Amino acid sequence: MTDVGVLGVRGVRHAVRRGAERVGAATPAGRDRAVDALRAAAVLGVVLGHWLVTALVADSGTLRTASPLQHMPWLTPVSWMFQTLAVFFLVGGHVATRSLASARARGIPYHHWLTARLTRLFTPVAAVLTLWTIAALALLLSGAEFGTVRTLVKLALSPLWFLVVFAALTAATPLLTRLNPLWPLAVVLHVDLLRFGLGGPSWLGWVNVAAGWLVPYTLGAAWTRGELERRRAGWILLAGGAAATAGLVVWAGYPASMVGVPGEGMSNLDPPTLAVVTFGLAQCGLALLLRERLRRAMRRPVAWAAVALVNLSAMTVFLWHQTALMATTATGLLAGHFPGLHTVPDSLGWVGARLLWLPVFALVLAVCWAAFRSFEQGAGGRGRRSRVVREHRPSDRGTAVEARHV
Repeated sequence: MTDVGVLGVRGVRHAVRRGAERVGAATPAGRDRAVDALRAAAVLGVVLGHWLVTALVADSGTLRTASPLQHMPWLTPVSWMFQTLAVFFLVGGHVATRSLASARARGIPYHHWLTARLTRLFTPVAAVLTLWTIAALALLLSGAEFGTVRTLVKLALSPLWFLVVFAALTAATPLLTRLNPLWPLAVVLHVDLLRFGLGGPSWLGWVNVAAGWLVPYTLGAAWTRGELERRRAGWILLAGGAAATAGLVVWAGYPASMVGVPGEGMSNLDPPTLAVVTFGLAQCGLALLLRERLRRAMRRPVAWAAVALVNLSAMTVFLWHQTALMATTATGLLAGHFPGLHTVPDSLGWVGARLLWLPVFALVLAVCWAAFRSFEQGAGGRGRRSRVVREHRPSDRGTAVEARHV
Protein backbone atom coordinates (compact mmCIF):
# COMPACT_ATOMS: atom_id res chain seq x y z
CA MET A 1 0.00 0.00 0.00
CA THR A 2 1.32 3.43 -0.87
CA ASP A 3 2.01 6.12 1.72
CA VAL A 4 -1.02 8.04 0.46
CA GLY A 5 -3.19 4.98 0.95
CA VAL A 6 -1.86 4.39 4.45
CA LEU A 7 -2.51 8.02 5.37
CA GLY A 8 -6.00 7.77 3.95
CA VAL A 9 -6.83 4.67 6.01
CA ARG A 10 -5.42 6.30 9.13
CA GLY A 11 -7.47 9.42 8.43
CA VAL A 12 -10.66 7.39 8.14
CA ARG A 13 -9.89 5.52 11.36
CA HIS A 14 -9.17 8.76 13.16
CA ALA A 15 -12.42 10.31 11.94
CA VAL A 16 -14.42 7.25 13.00
CA ARG A 17 -12.85 7.25 16.44
CA ARG A 18 -13.45 10.97 16.90
CA GLY A 19 -17.08 10.56 15.91
CA ALA A 20 -17.47 7.61 18.26
CA GLU A 21 -15.94 9.57 21.11
CA ARG A 22 -18.43 12.40 20.53
CA VAL A 23 -21.32 9.92 20.74
CA GLY A 24 -19.88 8.51 23.96
CA ALA A 25 -19.43 11.96 25.45
CA ALA A 26 -23.08 12.82 24.69
CA THR A 27 -24.36 9.65 26.36
CA PRO A 28 -25.61 9.98 29.97
CA ALA A 29 -23.15 8.39 32.37
CA GLY A 30 -25.84 6.34 34.11
CA ARG A 31 -27.28 4.79 30.97
CA ASP A 32 -27.49 1.01 30.89
CA ARG A 33 -25.93 0.46 27.47
CA ALA A 34 -26.64 -3.27 27.63
CA VAL A 35 -30.30 -2.44 26.94
CA ASP A 36 -29.36 -0.73 23.69
CA ALA A 37 -26.99 -3.54 22.74
CA LEU A 38 -29.69 -6.17 23.25
CA ARG A 39 -32.18 -4.19 21.18
CA ALA A 40 -29.66 -3.75 18.35
CA ALA A 41 -28.83 -7.47 18.43
CA ALA A 42 -32.52 -8.37 18.31
CA VAL A 43 -33.22 -6.13 15.31
CA LEU A 44 -30.14 -7.26 13.38
CA GLY A 45 -30.95 -10.89 14.21
CA VAL A 46 -34.36 -10.57 12.56
CA VAL A 47 -32.84 -8.82 9.53
CA LEU A 48 -30.11 -11.40 8.98
CA GLY A 49 -32.52 -14.24 9.62
CA HIS A 50 -34.89 -13.03 6.91
CA TRP A 51 -32.06 -12.45 4.47
CA LEU A 52 -30.72 -15.97 5.05
CA VAL A 53 -33.93 -18.02 5.04
CA THR A 54 -36.12 -16.05 2.60
CA ALA A 55 -35.58 -16.82 -1.06
CA LEU A 56 -37.43 -15.35 -4.05
CA VAL A 57 -37.23 -17.94 -6.80
CA ALA A 58 -37.74 -16.82 -10.41
CA ASP A 59 -40.02 -19.38 -12.05
CA SER A 60 -41.76 -18.93 -15.45
CA GLY A 61 -41.78 -15.16 -15.22
CA THR A 62 -43.01 -15.00 -11.63
CA LEU A 63 -41.37 -14.76 -8.23
CA ARG A 64 -42.33 -17.18 -5.49
CA THR A 65 -41.06 -17.55 -1.95
CA ALA A 66 -38.98 -20.50 -0.84
CA SER A 67 -36.80 -21.37 2.12
CA PRO A 68 -33.51 -23.23 2.41
CA LEU A 69 -34.92 -24.82 5.58
CA GLN A 70 -37.47 -26.59 3.39
CA HIS A 71 -34.78 -28.28 1.27
CA MET A 72 -31.97 -28.48 3.84
CA PRO A 73 -33.54 -29.10 7.27
CA TRP A 74 -30.09 -29.55 8.80
CA LEU A 75 -29.86 -25.73 8.61
CA THR A 76 -32.59 -25.47 11.26
CA PRO A 77 -30.15 -24.14 13.92
CA VAL A 78 -29.95 -20.96 11.82
CA SER A 79 -33.51 -20.23 12.95
CA TRP A 80 -32.41 -20.60 16.57
CA MET A 81 -29.71 -17.98 16.14
CA PHE A 82 -31.69 -15.34 14.27
CA GLN A 83 -35.26 -15.63 15.60
CA THR A 84 -34.72 -12.94 18.22
CA LEU A 85 -38.18 -11.40 18.66
CA ALA A 86 -38.41 -12.54 22.28
CA VAL A 87 -35.36 -10.43 23.15
CA PHE A 88 -36.95 -7.43 21.44
CA PHE A 89 -40.13 -7.84 23.51
CA LEU A 90 -38.04 -8.31 26.67
CA VAL A 91 -36.26 -5.01 26.04
CA GLY A 92 -39.52 -3.39 24.94
CA GLY A 93 -41.26 -4.33 28.17
CA HIS A 94 -38.33 -3.09 30.22
CA VAL A 95 -38.08 0.23 28.38
CA ALA A 96 -41.84 0.86 28.36
CA THR A 97 -42.35 0.20 32.07
CA ARG A 98 -39.41 2.43 33.00
CA SER A 99 -40.63 5.12 30.63
CA LEU A 100 -44.14 4.98 32.10
CA ALA A 101 -42.72 5.27 35.63
CA SER A 102 -40.73 8.31 34.51
CA ALA A 103 -43.80 9.90 32.92
CA ARG A 104 -45.84 9.39 36.06
CA ALA A 105 -43.08 10.86 38.23
CA ARG A 106 -43.02 13.97 36.01
CA GLY A 107 -46.80 14.31 35.98
CA ILE A 108 -47.23 13.41 32.30
CA PRO A 109 -50.72 11.98 31.60
CA TYR A 110 -50.95 8.43 30.28
CA HIS A 111 -52.53 9.47 26.98
CA HIS A 112 -49.69 11.91 26.26
CA TRP A 113 -47.14 9.23 27.06
CA LEU A 114 -48.89 6.68 24.83
CA THR A 115 -49.37 9.11 21.95
CA ALA A 116 -45.66 9.97 21.96
CA ARG A 117 -44.60 6.33 21.94
CA LEU A 118 -47.03 5.24 19.25
CA THR A 119 -46.11 8.23 17.09
CA ARG A 120 -42.45 7.20 17.17
CA LEU A 121 -43.51 3.62 16.43
CA PHE A 122 -45.89 4.21 13.52
CA THR A 123 -44.64 7.34 11.75
CA PRO A 124 -42.02 5.34 9.77
CA VAL A 125 -44.79 2.96 8.67
CA ALA A 126 -46.41 5.69 6.57
CA ALA A 127 -43.44 5.78 4.21
CA VAL A 128 -43.46 2.00 3.73
CA LEU A 129 -47.20 1.87 3.05
CA THR A 130 -47.06 4.80 0.62
CA LEU A 131 -44.14 3.46 -1.39
CA TRP A 132 -45.52 -0.08 -1.66
CA THR A 133 -49.01 1.11 -2.59
CA ILE A 134 -47.51 3.07 -5.47
CA ALA A 135 -45.15 0.22 -6.39
CA ALA A 136 -47.91 -2.40 -6.39
CA LEU A 137 -50.17 -0.28 -8.60
CA ALA A 138 -47.30 0.47 -10.98
CA LEU A 139 -46.38 -3.20 -11.26
CA LEU A 140 -49.96 -4.29 -11.92
CA LEU A 141 -50.50 -1.56 -14.53
CA SER A 142 -47.25 -2.54 -16.26
CA GLY A 143 -48.50 -6.10 -16.69
CA ALA A 144 -46.67 -7.86 -13.85
CA GLU A 145 -48.11 -11.18 -12.70
CA PHE A 146 -50.58 -10.75 -9.85
CA GLY A 147 -48.92 -13.62 -7.96
CA THR A 148 -45.56 -11.89 -8.13
CA VAL A 149 -46.98 -8.59 -6.90
CA ARG A 150 -48.81 -10.34 -4.07
CA THR A 151 -45.61 -12.13 -3.02
CA LEU A 152 -43.62 -8.90 -2.98
CA VAL A 153 -46.22 -6.89 -1.09
CA LYS A 154 -46.76 -9.67 1.44
CA LEU A 155 -43.04 -9.85 2.18
CA ALA A 156 -42.64 -6.08 2.32
CA LEU A 157 -45.50 -5.60 4.76
CA SER A 158 -44.95 -8.74 6.83
CA PRO A 159 -43.05 -6.82 9.56
CA LEU A 160 -46.19 -4.79 10.29
CA TRP A 161 -47.88 -7.60 12.26
CA PHE A 162 -45.15 -7.24 14.85
CA LEU A 163 -45.81 -3.51 15.22
CA VAL A 164 -49.52 -4.06 15.84
CA VAL A 165 -48.80 -6.53 18.64
CA PHE A 166 -46.08 -4.33 20.10
CA ALA A 167 -48.37 -1.30 20.01
CA ALA A 168 -51.14 -3.20 21.79
CA LEU A 169 -48.78 -4.32 24.56
CA THR A 170 -47.42 -0.79 24.86
CA ALA A 171 -50.95 0.57 25.29
CA ALA A 172 -51.61 -2.05 27.98
CA THR A 173 -48.37 -1.30 29.87
CA PRO A 174 -50.12 0.21 32.93
CA LEU A 175 -51.96 -3.11 33.37
CA LEU A 176 -48.83 -5.20 32.79
CA THR A 177 -46.31 -3.58 35.12
CA ARG A 178 -47.08 -6.13 37.86
CA LEU A 179 -48.30 -9.08 35.79
CA ASN A 180 -46.40 -12.30 36.53
CA PRO A 181 -45.07 -13.86 33.28
CA LEU A 182 -46.42 -17.24 34.43
CA TRP A 183 -49.99 -16.09 33.69
CA PRO A 184 -49.57 -15.52 29.93
CA LEU A 185 -47.34 -18.63 29.81
CA ALA A 186 -50.22 -20.63 31.30
CA VAL A 187 -52.56 -19.23 28.64
CA VAL A 188 -50.20 -20.36 25.86
CA LEU A 189 -49.94 -23.82 27.44
CA HIS A 190 -53.71 -24.26 27.66
CA VAL A 191 -54.32 -22.93 24.16
CA ASP A 192 -51.87 -25.48 22.74
CA LEU A 193 -53.41 -28.26 24.83
CA LEU A 194 -56.82 -27.40 23.41
CA ARG A 195 -55.53 -27.05 19.84
CA PHE A 196 -53.21 -30.00 19.57
CA GLY A 197 -54.17 -32.29 22.43
CA LEU A 198 -57.96 -32.08 22.36
CA GLY A 199 -58.55 -31.20 18.71
CA GLY A 200 -59.87 -27.70 19.38
CA PRO A 201 -60.43 -25.12 16.63
CA SER A 202 -57.32 -23.78 14.93
CA TRP A 203 -58.41 -20.16 15.44
CA LEU A 204 -57.61 -20.55 19.15
CA GLY A 205 -53.96 -20.27 18.17
CA TRP A 206 -54.38 -16.56 17.51
CA VAL A 207 -54.89 -16.03 21.23
CA ASN A 208 -51.19 -16.80 21.49
CA VAL A 209 -50.29 -13.80 19.31
CA ALA A 210 -50.96 -11.68 22.39
CA ALA A 211 -50.27 -14.20 25.15
CA GLY A 212 -47.07 -15.55 23.60
CA TRP A 213 -45.36 -12.18 23.30
CA LEU A 214 -46.75 -11.08 26.66
CA VAL A 215 -44.37 -13.55 28.28
CA PRO A 216 -41.09 -11.77 27.35
CA TYR A 217 -42.78 -8.36 27.63
CA THR A 218 -43.78 -9.02 31.24
CA LEU A 219 -40.31 -10.43 31.88
CA GLY A 220 -39.08 -6.98 30.85
CA ALA A 221 -41.40 -5.47 33.46
CA ALA A 222 -39.98 -7.88 36.05
CA TRP A 223 -36.51 -6.68 35.04
CA THR A 224 -37.65 -3.11 35.74
CA ARG A 225 -38.91 -4.19 39.18
CA GLY A 226 -35.45 -5.54 39.95
CA GLU A 227 -36.56 -9.17 40.11
CA LEU A 228 -34.10 -10.42 37.48
CA GLU A 229 -30.88 -8.84 38.70
CA ARG A 230 -29.38 -12.04 40.09
CA ARG A 231 -27.63 -14.33 37.63
CA ARG A 232 -29.63 -17.21 39.03
CA ALA A 233 -32.74 -15.85 37.28
CA GLY A 234 -30.96 -15.85 33.93
CA TRP A 235 -29.71 -19.41 34.40
CA ILE A 236 -33.18 -20.67 35.38
CA LEU A 237 -34.73 -19.09 32.29
CA LEU A 238 -31.98 -20.35 29.99
CA ALA A 239 -31.87 -23.92 31.30
CA GLY A 240 -35.60 -24.28 31.87
CA GLY A 241 -36.56 -22.76 28.52
CA ALA A 242 -34.02 -24.84 26.59
CA ALA A 243 -35.06 -28.08 28.32
CA ALA A 244 -38.77 -27.39 27.77
CA THR A 245 -38.21 -26.54 24.09
CA ALA A 246 -36.17 -29.71 23.51
CA GLY A 247 -38.86 -31.79 25.19
CA LEU A 248 -41.62 -30.24 23.10
CA VAL A 249 -39.71 -30.87 19.87
CA VAL A 250 -38.61 -34.43 20.70
CA TRP A 251 -41.70 -35.77 22.44
CA ALA A 252 -44.62 -33.48 21.58
CA GLY A 253 -44.09 -33.17 17.84
CA TYR A 254 -43.42 -29.44 17.61
CA PRO A 255 -41.26 -28.33 14.64
CA ALA A 256 -37.59 -27.79 15.42
CA SER A 257 -37.50 -24.63 13.32
CA MET A 258 -38.41 -21.45 15.18
CA VAL A 259 -39.60 -19.79 11.96
CA GLY A 260 -42.23 -20.85 9.47
CA VAL A 261 -41.10 -23.22 6.71
CA PRO A 262 -43.09 -23.47 3.45
CA GLY A 263 -44.69 -26.89 3.09
CA GLU A 264 -44.67 -27.73 6.79
CA GLY A 265 -48.07 -28.41 8.24
CA MET A 266 -47.30 -26.48 11.42
CA SER A 267 -45.42 -23.29 12.19
CA ASN A 268 -44.02 -22.32 15.57
CA LEU A 269 -44.38 -18.64 14.74
CA ASP A 270 -47.63 -18.17 12.84
CA PRO A 271 -49.31 -18.16 15.33
CA PRO A 272 -46.84 -18.58 18.21
CA THR A 273 -46.75 -21.98 19.88
CA LEU A 274 -45.64 -23.07 23.33
CA ALA A 275 -42.32 -24.19 21.80
CA VAL A 276 -41.41 -20.74 20.46
CA VAL A 277 -42.42 -19.18 23.80
CA THR A 278 -40.23 -21.55 25.84
CA PHE A 279 -37.44 -20.97 23.33
CA GLY A 280 -37.94 -17.25 23.91
CA LEU A 281 -37.56 -17.82 27.66
CA ALA A 282 -34.18 -19.41 27.00
CA GLN A 283 -33.18 -16.46 24.81
CA CYS A 284 -34.27 -13.99 27.48
CA GLY A 285 -32.25 -15.90 30.07
CA LEU A 286 -29.17 -15.72 27.87
CA ALA A 287 -29.75 -12.01 27.28
CA LEU A 288 -29.93 -11.37 31.03
CA LEU A 289 -26.74 -13.35 31.62
CA LEU A 290 -24.90 -11.31 28.98
CA ARG A 291 -25.78 -7.92 30.46
CA GLU A 292 -22.52 -7.38 32.35
CA ARG A 293 -20.37 -8.42 29.40
CA LEU A 294 -22.34 -6.13 27.13
CA ARG A 295 -21.92 -3.22 29.55
CA ARG A 296 -18.17 -3.74 29.49
CA ALA A 297 -18.11 -4.09 25.70
CA MET A 298 -20.13 -0.90 25.27
CA ARG A 299 -17.41 1.09 27.01
CA ARG A 300 -15.50 0.89 23.74
CA PRO A 301 -16.34 4.07 21.82
CA VAL A 302 -16.65 2.51 18.36
CA ALA A 303 -18.79 -0.38 19.57
CA TRP A 304 -21.12 1.95 21.45
CA ALA A 305 -21.41 4.35 18.50
CA ALA A 306 -22.40 1.45 16.21
CA VAL A 307 -25.06 0.26 18.67
CA ALA A 308 -26.36 3.81 19.12
CA LEU A 309 -26.66 4.24 15.35
CA VAL A 310 -28.68 1.02 15.01
CA ASN A 311 -30.99 2.07 17.85
CA LEU A 312 -31.57 5.50 16.36
CA SER A 313 -32.79 3.84 13.16
CA ALA A 314 -34.10 0.53 14.51
CA MET A 315 -37.58 0.91 13.02
CA THR A 316 -36.24 2.07 9.66
CA VAL A 317 -33.92 -0.92 9.44
CA PHE A 318 -36.68 -3.29 10.53
CA LEU A 319 -39.31 -1.93 8.13
CA TRP A 320 -37.10 -1.65 5.03
CA HIS A 321 -34.88 -4.74 5.20
CA GLN A 322 -37.33 -6.87 3.21
CA THR A 323 -37.63 -4.12 0.61
CA ALA A 324 -33.83 -4.15 0.26
CA LEU A 325 -33.94 -7.89 -0.37
CA MET A 326 -36.69 -7.60 -2.96
CA ALA A 327 -35.21 -4.57 -4.71
CA THR A 328 -31.94 -6.44 -5.17
CA THR A 329 -33.75 -9.54 -6.43
CA ALA A 330 -35.97 -7.64 -8.86
CA THR A 331 -33.13 -5.52 -10.21
CA GLY A 332 -30.97 -8.59 -10.66
CA LEU A 333 -33.63 -10.18 -12.85
CA LEU A 334 -32.93 -7.51 -15.48
CA ALA A 335 -29.49 -9.03 -15.98
CA GLY A 336 -30.38 -12.72 -15.65
CA HIS A 337 -30.79 -15.44 -13.03
CA PHE A 338 -28.13 -15.33 -10.32
CA PRO A 339 -27.25 -18.14 -7.91
CA GLY A 340 -28.31 -17.38 -4.34
CA LEU A 341 -30.71 -14.70 -5.55
CA HIS A 342 -33.14 -16.28 -8.03
CA THR A 343 -32.39 -19.99 -7.77
CA VAL A 344 -33.97 -22.71 -5.66
CA PRO A 345 -32.32 -22.82 -2.20
CA ASP A 346 -31.54 -26.52 -2.20
CA SER A 347 -27.75 -26.83 -1.96
CA LEU A 348 -24.64 -25.63 -0.18
CA GLY A 349 -23.82 -23.69 -3.33
CA TRP A 350 -26.93 -21.61 -2.77
CA VAL A 351 -25.90 -20.94 0.83
CA GLY A 352 -22.45 -19.78 -0.24
CA ALA A 353 -23.88 -17.56 -2.96
CA ARG A 354 -26.45 -16.07 -0.57
CA LEU A 355 -23.71 -15.15 1.89
CA LEU A 356 -22.01 -13.21 -0.90
CA TRP A 357 -25.24 -11.31 -1.56
CA LEU A 358 -25.57 -10.13 2.07
CA PRO A 359 -23.28 -7.08 1.58
CA VAL A 360 -25.38 -6.07 -1.44
CA PHE A 361 -28.57 -6.30 0.63
CA ALA A 362 -26.87 -4.22 3.31
CA LEU A 363 -25.85 -1.59 0.75
CA VAL A 364 -29.40 -1.32 -0.61
CA LEU A 365 -30.73 -1.13 2.95
CA ALA A 366 -28.28 1.71 3.60
CA VAL A 367 -29.80 3.58 0.65
CA CYS A 368 -33.29 3.00 2.09
CA TRP A 369 -32.03 4.17 5.47
CA ALA A 370 -30.63 7.38 3.99
CA ALA A 371 -33.89 8.06 2.14
CA PHE A 372 -36.38 7.27 4.92
CA ARG A 373 -34.66 7.63 8.30
CA SER A 374 -36.07 11.14 8.69
CA PHE A 375 -39.53 9.62 9.19
CA GLU A 376 -38.27 7.85 12.29
CA GLN A 377 -35.86 10.43 13.66
CA GLY A 378 -38.39 13.22 13.20
CA ALA A 379 -41.19 11.28 14.91
CA GLY A 380 -40.41 12.69 18.33
CA GLY A 381 -41.41 16.18 17.32
CA ARG A 382 -40.31 18.81 14.84
CA GLY A 383 -36.94 20.30 15.58
CA ARG A 384 -36.02 17.70 18.17
CA ARG A 385 -33.16 15.31 17.84
CA SER A 386 -33.97 11.61 17.95
CA ARG A 387 -33.28 9.59 21.02
CA VAL A 388 -31.72 6.16 21.13
CA VAL A 389 -33.73 5.10 24.16
CA ARG A 390 -34.47 6.65 27.48
CA GLU A 391 -31.78 6.52 30.10
CA HIS A 392 -31.55 3.17 31.89
CA ARG A 393 -29.81 2.61 35.18
CA PRO A 394 -28.78 -1.01 35.65
CA SER A 395 -29.71 -1.51 39.29
CA ASP A 396 -31.80 1.35 40.70
CA ARG A 397 -35.29 0.05 41.52
CA GLY A 398 -38.34 2.14 40.84
CA THR A 399 -36.40 5.35 40.20
CA ALA A 400 -37.63 7.87 37.71
CA VAL A 401 -35.99 7.84 34.32
CA GLU A 402 -35.21 11.15 32.70
CA ALA A 403 -35.41 11.40 28.92
CA ARG A 404 -32.05 12.39 27.50
CA HIS A 405 -31.05 13.35 23.98
CA VAL A 406 -28.12 11.59 22.41
